[in-house]
Amino acid sequence: MNYKKRIIETKITKKLKGKGAVLIEGPKWCGKTTTCEQFAKSSLYMADPTKRMQNIQLAQMNPSLLLKGEVPRLIDEWQIAPILWDAVRFEIDHRNEEGQFILTGSSTPVKKDDIFHSGTGRFAWVTMRPMSLYESGESTGEVSIGDLFSQKENISGTSKLTLNDIAFLTCRGGWPKATFMDEDASLEQAYDYYDSITKNDINEIDGVIKDNERVKRLMKSYARNQGTQISLSSIKDDIVANDTESLSEDTIYSYINALKKIFVIEDVSAWNPNLRSKTAIRTSDSRYFIDPSIATAALGLGPNDLINDLKTFGLIFETLCMRDLKVYAESLDGNIYHYRDSSGLECDAVMHLRNGDYGLIEIKLGGDDLINEGIKNLKELNSKIDTTKMKNPSFLMVLTAIGDYAYKNEDGVYIVPIGSLKN
Repeated sequence: MNYKKRIIETKITKKLKGKGAVLIEGPKWCGKTTTCEQFAKSSLYMADPTKRMQNIQLAQMNPSLLLKGEVPRLIDEWQIAPILWDAVRFEIDHRNEEGQFILTGSSTPVKKDDIFHSGTGRFAWVTMRPMSLYESGESTGEVSIGDLFSQKENISGTSKLTLNDIAFLTCRGGWPKATFMDEDASLEQAYDYYDSITKNDINEIDGVIKDNERVKRLMKSYARNQGTQISLSSIKDDIVANDTESLSEDTIYSYINALKKIFVIEDVSAWNPNLRSKTAIRTSDSRYFIDPSIATAALGLGPNDLINDLKTFGLIFETLCMRDLKVYAESLDGNIYHYRDSSGLECDAVMHLRNGDYGLIEIKLGGDDLINEGIKNLKELNSKIDTTKMKNPSFLMVLTAIGDYAYKNEDGVYIVPIGSLKN
């Protein structure tokens, strides 16, 4: 079987040692089931069409029968029968052993009243995303973010990726099966995923049938505004420009919320550091898809289209970088944020670890002018941070699409091509 090792495996191993069950959530096709099969000693596939109705009925009548098997036992797409949640919790309490179950899910159960217990103390939650470039084998992995946080000396690396390569990888996305296909077939996967979202998945999450064309217009608007803090009202205006009916912000919110529940959208929260001045910090989330290929599919773009429109390419490349940075941050017990203040100063990504360490990252396609702009922004933000109240940043980094080498410049800023980065 073709399988590429995933960074999240280390976290799953750690969580299984400390909790009775681990819940792996994430978008469809990101590889949850295949990765969890590497750990499972027995499996229950709730979505198996030959046994689906039987399993649902059994879950209602005697769920404990479905939980029997060698541990860890994988329960794939558990949300098909939400009652299994409480059954798993009950089994964990009575077995009193860790590492009993692995649950996977690509959506949040609709009816919260089907679940009586939160799972606190019994369950650990892990979010799985599409593959980073290091996991798919496109990044050399010579520059480790962990090493940057450790402030190791002599950090350097190389990248073999050209702008054309990055354009292709942006459109292909991090879908595991796509990484084993030839280029033409691999590019079709994102379009198929997009079609599934707009025609089926977004309706299944809450049982409400949504206008297919309106969902497409929403996703197209989201794609055009990747990495921005565009408001719901602006998204609404963008949609209704091509809509024959009026549309409320509540409806827009319900559509966006549904896309979040099926892990298509994953916005980034604002970072609030201690500053020397009283500069007002913008707190709106930045808009992102969980994978850049969803944005290109929504816009109907291929690699050549990105090459011919570098402005759009730059916006969607940022989504690729955010995907990878989130994968790497997760492995380091960290989160990704963005920064923007009332003066217009921005920082695309702030990787903030549980221990308070953080790194400031600007994302640029490449070229001296853009890289210098990123360096300037990083230095300006760094100068604003009140280091009497919080730590100095562990590193400043401009993350680029192109560049043969990763290096540290005379200002102490790392210039790192995405094709050399890993966790």
